[in-house]
Amino acid sequence: MKFAFVFPGQGSQSVGMMDGYSDLSIIKETFAEASEILKQDFWSMVKNGSADELNLTINTQPLMLTAGIAVYRAWINLSDEKPAILAGHSLGEYTALVAAEVLDFATTLKLVRFRAQSMQQAVPEGVGGMAAILGLDDEVIKTICQQITQQNNGKLLEPANFNSPGQIVIAGHKEAVLEGIEICKAKGAKRAIMLPMSIPSHCSLMQNAAQAMQQQLDQLALQTPRIPILHNADVSTHNDTASIKTILVKQLINPVRWVDTVHTLASSGISHLIECGPGKVLIGLNKRIEPNLQHISLTDTDTIQQTIDSFKTT
Repeated sequence: MKFAFVFPGQGSQSVGMMDGYSDLSIIKETFAEASEILKQDFWSMVKNGSADELNLTINTQPLMLTAGIAVYRAWINLSDEKPAILAGHSLGEYTALVAAEVLDFATTLKLVRFRAQSMQQAVPEGVGGMAAILGLDDEVIKTICQQITQQNNGKLLEPANFNSPGQIVIAGHKEAVLEGIEICKAKGAKRAIMLPMSIPSHCSLMQNAAQAMQQQLDQLALQTPRIPILHNADVSTHNDTASIKTILVKQLINPVRWVDTVHTLASSGISHLIECGPGKVLIGLNKRIEPNLQHISLTDTDTIQQTIDSFKTT
């Protein structure tokens, strides 16, 4: 049996999201480690914080990294089975880097905090935006984005996330996003809604953030992955550490190709696709992309133990 772990990113966070794992000491230990490194009480934030606090990008990114690694460590503590391949949705790719021992947890926490700050500073508050478009063909959305960008009025709009068939996120200048919403509705989109994000991720407006990340990554020593990572900017695995740095920079200004990522995982011969971390965002996408795979989300201690037990009997 061959299985893959995929790690959720920004958008999977919620107050109380770790409650189902709180009987596992490794969970709290991982949060305590993160809190000590960044001098911020992440366990209190996730237990008792406000949604607004959790949704601040500078909090969300290290918080979701911590949550994903906590659940991964819980799995490793309870099972001898390791995934054959890893992937992560956007920010989740950094969780995969830690799981694959490309970077250590402490270094990656500081790196994703820097990434979040760089993204926040790249575009002034209120200038950028993102919107989810449901029920419209990929090519139609690409054409709409190109037309709005080519109007030569300084507005940019690009596809940012290919999340599942019929679900795409667009990003760019706020005015362009709003115009894109109206055109997509007129073209027959089932839904076209602004997302509560001021940062236009995965588009060309993140160029300054990408440059800052390049400089930061240049100072770090990466290790060859112990487990292959399928990166969602180019849907490829990389063993060369210089190539990994390059793709992490490209990730900020290129769309998340999640549909292609899941198709490629399926074609690699895996039978089970396992979401490692709180929430069920990825499992919903993954089922729509590859319905014939076995899909599991490790949402609490019970699902971790049940999955491990089921693997012993197969």
